[in-house]
Amino acid sequence: MANPSDLSGKPLKLIIVEDDRQIQELLRILLNGTPGFYCQAVFSTATEFLAALPELQPEMVLMDIDLGDDLNGIEAVRQLRQLRPNIPAVMLTVHEDSEAVFAALCAGAVGYLIKGIAPTELLAALRDAANGGAPMSPRIARRVVETFHAGTQNPLSEREREVLRLLCAGDSYKSIADQLFISGHTVRSHIKNIYEKLHVHSRAEAVVKALKDRLI
Repeated sequence: MANPSDLSGKPLKLIIVEDDRQIQELLRILLNGTPGFYCQAVFSTATEFLAALPELQPEMVLMDIDLGDDLNGIEAVRQLRQLRPNIPAVMLTVHEDSEAVFAALCAGAVGYLIKGIAPTELLAALRDAANGGAPMSPRIARRVVETFHAGTQNPLSEREREVLRLLCAGDSYKSIADQLFISGHTVRSHIKNIYEKLHVHSRAEAVVKALKDRLI
């Protein structure tokens, strides 16, 4: 995956899936006008996006939920994960309800942003996702963390719960290390243990498991 912050000069190629023409154009202008980003294509429906996907080589997808089509953005992300599991999808939507957040994360989205986000914050979130993070708008991250409380049958240690809580809030490995005053190697070790204890294989699966089982 291309990294917008690397020194190679290679831009991060994104696809936008959004049915509002004005928002489409604003996003396209923002991405193509920012060094390190390139809008490869824009689609108004999930059906059009999935049909064109075999001919494209995007490195990230920015996906709305309501697309005025039989297929919504969450289902499109689910199919994207099946077809091209290496391409991360970040949701950009008006929906802030827990059901939509859960559904998007379960489908495989790596980030969840609310429309109206400042352009600089959107670009920072996309950079974070490109670097392996799980960006969320502050209100979404706060809801994820505050709504769910630790369950009685929690297999994780206190430190592992701290790491998992920060993962759910969308923090990168480096950010977790800085906040907990531990090394990046220690963070990766904790995350490996978390994955093993929760029987999951990715950050998205760990977040969904944490929320469903109230582990944080």
